[in-house]
Amino acid sequence: MKNNEDKEFSNSEITVTFDPSTCTQSGICAKELSDVFSFSIIPWINLDNTETEKIINQINRCPSGALKFKRNLTKAS
Repeated sequence: MKNNEDKEFSNSEITVTFDPSTCTQSGICAKELSDVFSFSIIPWINLDNTETEKIINQINRCPSGALKFKRNLTKAS
């Protein structure tokens, strides 16, 4: 079930959503990619701290599925 407390974080390439009602608090995201995911800093997700592909790879390892991403549309030049 979708929770209205979902959090959304964006940069120019991707948008990451976090569903706290789904999260099992395994901490894998913060342990494996602490440059982006940190429970002691607000906002706790900082997408500007590493490459987008590393963030996507980490999100794909989220055991609960609480973290999801979508690629942002870019304008053609």
